[in-house]
Amino acid sequence: MVVKEKIGIVVSDKMIDTRIVAVSDRIIHKRYKKVVTRTKRYAVHDSEFNSKAGDKVRIKQTVPISKTKTWAVASILRKSST
Repeated sequence: MVVKEKIGIVVSDKMIDTRIVAVSDRIIHKRYKKVVTRTKRYAVHDSEFNSKAGDKVRIKQTVPISKTKTWAVASILRKSST
């Protein structure tokens, strides 16, 4: 099985063991041929509490951890300045 990875920004760190990560993808609209940014929010498992809001992280797909969590923090690419 190929492990899927995505890069996103942590937008919420208020839950225990869970971070909300926003992943933005740029696509071309089929009809208008215009570049559109689509953002999807993922519930991500982070048991080590290393990531904070504003950090840029790499997430990887895992086996389902709960009803909404099937992703885990793989690494922190850039810490936030705050």
